[in-house]
Amino acid sequence: MKETRVPDAELAVLKALWTDGPLTVRDLAERLYPGGGPSEHATVQKLLERLLTRKCVRRKRGGRAHVWSAAVARQDLIRDRLREAADKLCEGSLTPLLTELVHAGKLAPKEIAELRRLIDELPAEGGA
Repeated sequence: MKETRVPDAELAVLKALWTDGPLTVRDLAERLYPGGGPSEHATVQKLLERLLTRKCVRRKRGGRAHVWSAAVARQDLIRDRLREAADKLCEGSLTPLLTELVHAGKLAPKEIAELRRLIDELPAEGGA
């Protein structure tokens, strides 16, 4: 993905598509703005157009309305945003960023076990 700067309103659209997609504009508007009217529908349409420009969503004709789906995986966006934060804040190193996330977060035992498993699977320094 080339553009990782996804504003919060657009991120809300992506989250809905990751969770419940594919969806029509009407379905998205209902999820994001329950009880909203035409202006909320127009807002969602504009957000989708912006995401489409960045190739973050896809649209497919489905009956009378377009059906939208996420074209970028949640994991890819997370990876890109973390890399961007590391580049901006930590001279490219992920270690300070990850250290802060671990210290600041309230990790459940299951999450700690998953982190340990991932670290154990990393190749040794200088190895193949």
